[in-house]
Amino acid sequence: MMKRPLLCLLIVLTTLIAGCASNPQLGAVDPPRIDPAAQAVDTYHIGVDDRIQISVWHNPELSVTVPVRPDGRISVPLVGDVEAGGRTPEQVAVLIQDKLKDYVRDPQVAVILTELRSHEYLSRVRVTGAVRQPLSVPYRQGMTVLDAVLAGGGLTPFAAPDRTELYRKEHGGDTRTYAVRLDRILQKGDLSTNFPVQPGDVITVPERLL
Repeated sequence: MMKRPLLCLLIVLTTLIAGCASNPQLGAVDPPRIDPAAQAVDTYHIGVDDRIQISVWHNPELSVTVPVRPDGRISVPLVGDVEAGGRTPEQVAVLIQDKLKDYVRDPQVAVILTELRSHEYLSRVRVTGAVRQPLSVPYRQGMTVLDAVLAGGGLTPFAAPDRTELYRKEHGGDTRTYAVRLDRILQKGDLSTNFPVQPGDVITVPERLL
């Protein structure tokens, strides 16, 4: 004869099993919710001097690798200039496909970035004016105005170092100008205007007035 406690346990288990069968949601564990923001990945936008490969399916004569010009455009066979700067590769592919429909039946276009140069282009410091070698140098952390000027070979005999200026584009798009007393930096060691430079800065050393 079955003992009463064991019988009761079997009755409870049978009831639970029957309840789960009649209602599949009972006892079910909801899958973890995934925040869409956590899945978001920054999409790369094409920039000046990047190189991109354009492939047109079944049309190898239309497939080219081209650089992005300073005006943000690329040249594509048959369709001419296409605005690529500021767009994603997928957006550029769709744009080229739409333009190719006049020439190719059901065009399938893929755009692949082969060289990412725009970041380097935007992260340079430029030195112009009365320096021995005007140049554009890659930015490096800790670089100052004096570092950039010396990288350009120093000043020419016609330079007006006391009127040197640093131009910097602010986040709002405006350009801010900083006066640099390069004469005091070089002659007196006064480093008060030897500003740390930032990517995109332009340093201009004018010539002295005759």
